[in-house]
Amino acid sequence: MRWKYAVALVLLVTLVIIAGWLVLFSAALSVKKVEVAGNSLLPDRRVLRIADVPAGKQLAFVDLADAARRVATLREVKDVDVTRVWPDTVLITVTERTAVAVVELAGRIRGLDAEGMVFREYKSVPVGMPRVRPTTSTGTDALKEAAGVVAALPDGLSPRIDHVEVQTIDQITLVLRDGREVQWGSAEDSALKAQVLAELLEVQQAKVYDVSVPGNPIVR
Repeated sequence: MRWKYAVALVLLVTLVIIAGWLVLFSAALSVKKVEVAGNSLLPDRRVLRIADVPAGKQLAFVDLADAARRVATLREVKDVDVTRVWPDTVLITVTERTAVAVVELAGRIRGLDAEGMVFREYKSVPVGMPRVRPTTSTGTDALKEAAGVVAALPDGLSPRIDHVEVQTIDQITLVLRDGREVQWGSAEDSALKAQVLAELLEVQQAKVYDVSVPGNPIVR
């Protein structure tokens, strides 16, 4: 019986050696393909170029985290996951940002996501998408606050917003498509403010709605 165990042990060691050789040295398990998934804004070639995954390198030795860090520097990318797909493929799965509003910067219409990231360009303002209008003194923090306000608006209210005027992080004003104004204040409690505003619009006709303190709204 002992010889059977010895043979089994030799076979096991042989298999381990073969598997190790395949993983570490065989061309059969080297990078032959790098694929991109989840992208619509970004061309594959742009993602592949910045990922810079070396063709022909042993798949086991590819630094996936390093490739992911490089892809994450693209403004259009909100999240990225880089994985090995055996025997010869690296898969780059990206989650792209979604614009909640547009902002005009240096004469270009740019998309703004819920985190305040400016990440894409439009030829014209998409139908139904609010515009954010910063002043010359508006900082990036205030722009981020405005994006958070727009992202908090419910589907029924967002299309009624023509633009968002931003001066500082706590001086944000919504202008409806019919010209009425909503003094919003900061992005704090935006969900509650949106609920209060929706109710006020149903029952109260006014030129100005102040929901900066949602527990004590003012109309005039």
